[in-house]
Amino acid sequence: MLRSRLYLLAAAVLWSTAGAAVKLSSLSAWQIASGRSLVAALVLALAIPSGRRLPSRRGFAAAVAYAATVVLFIIANKLTTSANAIFLQDTAPLYVLLLSPLLLRERPSRGELAAVPVFLLGLSLFFLDKLDPGQFWGNVIALGSGLAFSLCILGLRAVGEEGSSVLVWGNVIAGFSVLVPALGGPSPTTLDLGLLVFLGVFQLGLAYTLFQRGLRETPAVEASLLILLEPVLNPVWTFLFTGERPGPWALVGGTIILLATAWRTLLGSRSSNTPSTGEAPAREGAGG
Repeated sequence: MLRSRLYLLAAAVLWSTAGAAVKLSSLSAWQIASGRSLVAALVLALAIPSGRRLPSRRGFAAAVAYAATVVLFIIANKLTTSANAIFLQDTAPLYVLLLSPLLLRERPSRGELAAVPVFLLGLSLFFLDKLDPGQFWGNVIALGSGLAFSLCILGLRAVGEEGSSVLVWGNVIAGFSVLVPALGGPSPTTLDLGLLVFLGVFQLGLAYTLFQRGLRETPAVEASLLILLEPVLNPVWTFLFTGERPGPWALVGGTIILLATAWRTLLGSRSSNTPSTGEAPAREGAGG
């Protein structure tokens, strides 16, 4: 269990570099989304041969959710601040709490359900900052990325060993779904190409490999909370490398979300040390 949690935390650190890399690139959102996913698909297919197999119907649904997650996140990063994009995407635990009983039969505790209004409060504060039309829609798209990410988490948890196929084919779907608009973007510089390679190999490919492995032995709700190290680090890297500052209400909302999830993570890890006879079948059925 400890190794699985470390995999999830390492994935979160790698994911956290996305905001700075996207802001440093002169490429369009379509180019970055397509390029990094195609690079990641190639890396994952070479590193994990089993991932080349066609996924099942359930695995394909998870791959589509994954593709929507990574594409929407890049678009949101280009339209709004990096902090807003990552904080709003990481409202995924809220959706996981609501959907895991239906899709995985993993029932959230009363404490986890009590965190829902706290998430909603933090979420609402992001729209109190002064936003131009692009930032507003960037926030909305980031929310969509969060919903897609929750479905991706639940899907990877459900398919178990098939997760490698989800990652490979999810990146293929993401890369080719936006390839046509990507071809009409600006010519890449050497820096742009280097950033695409970094994003595809490390920030996406290696990170999701670690995430998928960590998810095998970690309940979906706990996993979605552990990886919230990402929104802590993402604005830090973006500020250090690009000087971008999030709005004051976004900082307050993000802090509320992070405190709520940290609280739930501590309680979740404490309760996981107590055996539960009713929870084992649900975990087995989910492929854990």
